[in-house]
Amino acid sequence: MSKVAIITDLHFGARGDATTFVDYMDKFYTNTFFPTLKERGIKTILNLGDTFDRRKYINYHSLKRSRQFFFDPIKDAGMNMWMLAGNHDTYYKNTNDTNSIDLLLNDYQNITTIPEAMDITVDGREIFMLPWICTDNYEESMKRMQDSTAEICMGHLEISGFVMHRGVKSHGGLNRERFNKFALVYSGHYHHRNNDGHVYYLGNPYELTWSDYKDPRGFHIWDTETMNLEFIPNPYTMFERVEYDDANNSYDDYDATIMADKYVKVIVANKTDFNKFDSFMKKIYKAGPHDVRIIEDFNEFKDGEIDEELNLEDTMNILNSYVESVETTVDKEKVKGFLRGLYAEAQTLESETAE
Repeated sequence: MSKVAIITDLHFGARGDATTFVDYMDKFYTNTFFPTLKERGIKTILNLGDTFDRRKYINYHSLKRSRQFFFDPIKDAGMNMWMLAGNHDTYYKNTNDTNSIDLLLNDYQNITTIPEAMDITVDGREIFMLPWICTDNYEESMKRMQDSTAEICMGHLEISGFVMHRGVKSHGGLNRERFNKFALVYSGHYHHRNNDGHVYYLGNPYELTWSDYKDPRGFHIWDTETMNLEFIPNPYTMFERVEYDDANNSYDDYDATIMADKYVKVIVANKTDFNKFDSFMKKIYKAGPHDVRIIEDFNEFKDGEIDEELNLEDTMNILNSYVESVETTVDKEKVKGFLRGLYAEAQTLESETAE
């Protein structure tokens, strides 16, 4: 029985290269990822793309740290790694020719980068590896996929109908039926773990934005003989949320240590005693969080200033509802797709600037 590790969307340098996130990633690889691989005797890693976060440049500190806690331990343990080029790894949007994984990691003889579609064999199992599909490689990628004799496809794919982030579904990309020739498809790109029983989006290893809160993260171990896929959860989180309601709860014995090294949101439902609230917040700050945001509730609307029920929808539902309410001859589905793209880009920009 032979097993390999599958990991994807590592995004080294994410969140504006914030040291807090570099340390968070380091903790996962040092305390969870590599100890698990050592315990299981795993010597092969399949990396499905987006190893680096920025397409245009690299922060030297992020690169040095990622080499120390990820690339060097792989080499030192005698492991081999196959790496797909993801969209974040490529400098241009229309070609994979110039990419960070080729340029930054060519001194590692144990790493094989895959910027073009190709078949590989791992422990006797043939796998069709499909990196990010763009204008330049689309036709060749489709031809190589058609010619492949592999049962398994692994890629960094944009396939329509799957969930990118919780509550946000992809409506663009390739049709899933295009991959029917394969017994199984494993992919990176979308950070939320979801599947249809045939195509599996494996998700990224750790929380990077608030949209990842309470959404399990980790990596997978894949049995090349039985094709069983085992999820190994990441025990570390980056975001914590607590609801404060001193009208119904006592916080005298509240243990705030869970907030250490976290980004914290305090949702204030009821604040009847300002001294108690102040004592509660002191406990939060004493625990040593990276950042704390206090969000008051909508009590000002309880006295009937607004007659209609306050409908708190998520951002995409609000945008979609607005598009549907507008009388226009423009294709509303195209407008929704455009807004989804803007929303995803805005989330990326927020993640790069917020610490």
